[in-house]
Amino acid sequence: MAHGPSSSTGPDPALATFPERAPGTRRWCFADQLGPHFLDAPDQPVLLVESRGVLARRRFHRQKAHLVLSALRHRAAELGDRADLHRVRTYAEALDRYDEPLSVCAPTTWGSRDHVLRRPGLTVLAARGFVATHEEFAGWAGGRGRRRLLMEDFYRDSRRQHGVLLDGAGPVGGRWNLDEDNREPPPADGRLGVPEPWWPEEDAVDEEVRADLDRWEAAGEVSFVGDDGPRRFPVTRAEALHRLQDFLDNRLGAFGPHEDAMLAGDRWLAHSLLSPVLNLGLLDPLEVVRAAEERYRRSLAEGDPLPLNSVEGFVRQVMGWRDYVWHMYWYLGRGYRHANALAAHEPVPGWLADLDDGAVDAACLSGVLADVRRDGWVHHIPRLMVLGNYALQRGVDPLAMSDWFHRSFLDGYDWVMVANVVGMSQHADGGVLATKPYAAGGAYIDRMSDYCGGCRYDPRRRLGEDACPFTAGYWAFLERTRDRLAGNQRMRRPLAGLDRLRDLPEVVDQERRRGTAAP
Repeated sequence: MAHGPSSSTGPDPALATFPERAPGTRRWCFADQLGPHFLDAPDQPVLLVESRGVLARRRFHRQKAHLVLSALRHRAAELGDRADLHRVRTYAEALDRYDEPLSVCAPTTWGSRDHVLRRPGLTVLAARGFVATHEEFAGWAGGRGRRRLLMEDFYRDSRRQHGVLLDGAGPVGGRWNLDEDNREPPPADGRLGVPEPWWPEEDAVDEEVRADLDRWEAAGEVSFVGDDGPRRFPVTRAEALHRLQDFLDNRLGAFGPHEDAMLAGDRWLAHSLLSPVLNLGLLDPLEVVRAAEERYRRSLAEGDPLPLNSVEGFVRQVMGWRDYVWHMYWYLGRGYRHANALAAHEPVPGWLADLDDGAVDAACLSGVLADVRRDGWVHHIPRLMVLGNYALQRGVDPLAMSDWFHRSFLDGYDWVMVANVVGMSQHADGGVLATKPYAAGGAYIDRMSDYCGGCRYDPRRRLGEDACPFTAGYWAFLERTRDRLAGNQRMRRPLAGLDRLRDLPEVVDQERRRGTAAP
């Protein structure tokens, strides 16, 4: 697949260079554009649209629907007379009521941009809510010639451009990347010893949202997966700032070393829990990065320095990977979502679609599914190395998996999941985003979690009743994709290992019979 978008009909209008401001207009803010940085002035009038048709199109997680509606309604209440909130079935119903000029910051998905660009009389502005602009990313990517568009290179350039964690012209501490310090397994006692995250309190707006969702679901207008409440994620700017400060004060220092670890009894670990907040637009990512850097430099001045690997690892997530995924979503074009380099065509199994953790015996998969059902969130390693790893090994269709992640996670949006799932998790792009598939056997999960000790499956076994579905699935996956991965230099050693497995035919047959049945 090419690194950039291709079209025989000229430039895509959705990637046009849009103006920065539209003075004197009412600003239409989507439900992921709820922070003050989406307005040109503090007193600018605002249009907010609550579209029930969006909820009817997909079977979203119940808490995701609650979070979005609560955030919209809280924003309307904050703005008071400056806001018009329309509760309608479609966006067009609300927009048709307006004769006055409207402006909107470019939406975050292809479909939404197509919608606003077709709307007469609507001024579309440059996107906000990300560190780099489309033009800056295109300039960076275009200047690289035939070199791969590596996230690491983009991240370093962005840090230089914005002066983040620099000591003169170089990185603080002398190293740009401290990932090697952030791969420790979980503590032996099963706890990190950090305070539990701060949780927001529900209010009358949440009660109203819950009553509406109950009524619509009872009437058959919408259908959800996952458990209802309590709401654990911020829906206002004030709550978002509180969540950020709580992380900086209580968990940032412990974040790095165990950021890839998984614990059955501590699903939050030291993670910031800011991804839903950032993706609602309640915080600007550069403001988050600046706050983390300021907290780090203050700790130095106070003589109690925060570990640099924790601070850099967090900054990398926000202005590195998040920004990179956003820009690759656009740069790789509309057709990228349909990439399927490994010919994976299995449907998402019903137990996974329904978040039915009770149907699953494998402790890691059951535990992670239970967390998703309960919270609509798990951190990046359960997503990549449990859920994504399972789908990759079983050949589940990558676009279907992208849609499942979109619906099931509070921070899931099309731009988030297409690149993360199709590219990173399922390697369906053949190596554009990741140089090798993120496939691993049970040994990885055993090393990085405490799930395996109480599991009926043995991570060391690949054949038999107690064979770990991830260990067996790993070797069956390599055999199934051997020809397609043969040219990947990073897969040479794993593929060579196939020829040393005398029981490989039996393992492959075992996994073929198991298919996507609940393991």
